[in-house]
Amino acid sequence: MSIQTAGSRSRVIDITFDDTFWAPRIEINRQRTIPGIYELCKVTGRIDALKLDWEPGKEPKPHVFWDSDVAKWIEAASYSIAAHPDEDLKARVNELVQLVISVQQPDGYLNSYFTSVDLAGRWTDLRDSHELYCAGHMMEAAVAHYEATGEASLLDAMCRYADYIYDTFGTAPGKKRGYPGHEEIELALVKLYRATGNSKYLELSKYFVDERGNQPHYFDHERENRGGTPSYFEWYYNEPGRTYSHEYNQSHKPVREQDQVVGHAVRAMYLYSAMADLAQEYQDEGLAAACKRLWNHLTEGLLYITGGIGSTDRNEGFTQEYDLPNEHAYCETCASIGLFFWGHRMLKVDFDGRYADTMEQVLYNLIASGVGLDGTKFFYDNPLQSQGMHHRQTWFDVSCCPPNASRLLASLGKYVYSEQDNGIDVHLYIQNTARLQIGGQIVKLRQKTDYPYDGNVMIEIDPTQPATFAIRLRIPGWCRNAHLVINGEEQSVEAVHGYVTATREWRGGDVIVLSLDMPVERVHAHPNVRMDRGRIAIQRGPVVYCVEEIDNGSDLDAIVIPDDAVLSPVSDSQTIHSDVTVIEGTVARLDPNLGSQLYRFSTAPYVPFILRAIPYFLWDNREGAGEMMVWLRRI
Repeated sequence: MSIQTAGSRSRVIDITFDDTFWAPRIEINRQRTIPGIYELCKVTGRIDALKLDWEPGKEPKPHVFWDSDVAKWIEAASYSIAAHPDEDLKARVNELVQLVISVQQPDGYLNSYFTSVDLAGRWTDLRDSHELYCAGHMMEAAVAHYEATGEASLLDAMCRYADYIYDTFGTAPGKKRGYPGHEEIELALVKLYRATGNSKYLELSKYFVDERGNQPHYFDHERENRGGTPSYFEWYYNEPGRTYSHEYNQSHKPVREQDQVVGHAVRAMYLYSAMADLAQEYQDEGLAAACKRLWNHLTEGLLYITGGIGSTDRNEGFTQEYDLPNEHAYCETCASIGLFFWGHRMLKVDFDGRYADTMEQVLYNLIASGVGLDGTKFFYDNPLQSQGMHHRQTWFDVSCCPPNASRLLASLGKYVYSEQDNGIDVHLYIQNTARLQIGGQIVKLRQKTDYPYDGNVMIEIDPTQPATFAIRLRIPGWCRNAHLVINGEEQSVEAVHGYVTATREWRGGDVIVLSLDMPVERVHAHPNVRMDRGRIAIQRGPVVYCVEEIDNGSDLDAIVIPDDAVLSPVSDSQTIHSDVTVIEGTVARLDPNLGSQLYRFSTAPYVPFILRAIPYFLWDNREGAGEMMVWLRRI
C-alpha cells in the first residue's frame, strides 16, 4: 500500500462553479440556507446560550450539543465568504465569533452548556455529553474562519482550548485516560495541526484514536466514578428496543483490531475519517489497513444504493450485513456526509477510484436529497420508500443535519481535484474554472460539462508555461464504456485503480474530451438483501431514480418493470425544475379492476402503464408528491 504524504495534499488555489446543477444550489445555500439556519439558531436559543445567562426554570434550557450547531454555521458561512465575499455575512460571522470567544474560561475551557448549566459536571460524562464533540466542531469552524478571513481570533481561542484538552487527557500520570463518546474532535485536531503546525494537536488526535476501546474500559470506569449517576442520554438507552453496548460508539475494541462497521453511523464515519488522516500523517500501515477493512465491510454489505448508511433508528446506525430495509431506512444525512469525508481522506491513503465513486454516489443522491430545492427544508433521515407521510422539515430538535449539509455545499470546491507532486487528480465532474499550483506554477483548468445528466466532459488546460505533468481522470465504476480524446487524437482508456492517466507536456490551449457512456441501467441488489429480491432500481450515470405518486398514481407497488421494457431518458424543464432528466417508458401495472375476490387460482392481470421516474434527490419537492419508491418489482 502506498500512502500519500501530507505534503501531497491538494493545493487548489480557487475554484468557481458555473454549472446548472451545483452552482444554483451553492447560491441558494448562500442566499437562503445560511441566513435561515442562523435565524433558527437564534430563535431556538442556540446562539443566546452563549451569553451564559441561563437560570433554573428559564426556557429554553441549553443543550449539550448546541455549540456544535453554532460551530457548523460559522464553518459554512466562512466557506461561503471565501468563495463569494460578502461583507454583511462576514460582519455577522465576526460578531458571533466574538460572542463565542467571550465565553471561554480562564483555563481555556469553552462550552456554553457546562459553563452555564452544569459547571461541576465537566468531563464526568464523556460517553454522552458531547463536550469533545462540540470542541471538535468549534475547532473546524476556527480553521475555516481563519482560512476565509485571515483573522486568527477564533483560531487562537480554539488553540487555547486544545492546549487545555491536551493537558487534561492522555496517558501521563494525573491525566484522564478518556476519549469522546461521540467522535469528531479527532479529525478536527488534525485540521488544527495542519493550520498551525503545532504537532501536539496531531499527537492528541492520535491518543484519542489509539486509546479508544482499551481495557479497562474508560466508560465503565467513568460511570463508577459518577457513583452510578445516569449519563446525559441514559433515558435513550432505556427506551424499548434500545440497548447500550460499546459497539454503539465504536469503543468495543481498539480501532486497529476492528474489522466490522458497527454502532452509530455518524460517530463511525467521523472516527474512520480521523483514522485515515492519522494513517496519512504518520504513514501508519496498521491504521490504513483497518480503514480498508472497515471500508470493504461497509460497501460490501451495509451501503444503500443512494449512498445512505444506517438502517435503523434504534441506534441511528448499523445492524447486520444485507439488512437494508427501504421504508424504514434511517440513512441520516449527517452519516452520508461523514462517509463523503471519509472517502475523500481514503483517496490520500489508498489512491483508488472506488472511494471517489462512493463520494459521487453519496453526493448526487443522498446529500443532494438532504436539502430541498428552496434551501429551507431538510431531510434528517432518508428512506427509499414512503407512503406519503415523510416530508422535509425546516428544523429539528436535533438539528445537526442542516448546518452539516450547508457547510459541505459551501466547501464543495475542495473535493473536485487534488494535486500531487507529479500531477492533478480529477475526482468529480462539475463545470468549473479552477487554478491549481503544480510544480511551482499555476495551472488553470476549465471543465465544461452537463454532468450528471450528460457524460461528456471537456477540460481545457492552461499552464503559465509549458510543463510536463500527469492528469488523472476518474472513470466512474458505473461507466462500462469510456472514450478519451486529447487535442483531437483518440487515446486508449486503460484505467488503473479507477483512473486513466495522461502524462505529457501540457501547453495553453490543450483540450481533453472524456466521454462516459450513460445508458439507463437496471440495478439488481445482492440476493441476500431480502427486501429487494425480485426488484430493480433505475440508475443513469451516478443518479438513482425513484417514482412518486404525483406522476404515477397511488399504490406504487402495483407497478412492475418487464425485463424487455424500454426505459429512456427525457429532458424535462417544467415538472420539477430546469435541466432535469427524467426516465420514461411503457411498463406494466396490476389491473386496478381486479374485483373483490381475495384469493385466486390465476395470475393477477396487468395493463400497460407509462412510467415516469425522477432523480431520487428531487423527491418530496412538490406539493402533494405522495408516495415514493426506489426499488420496483420486475417481471
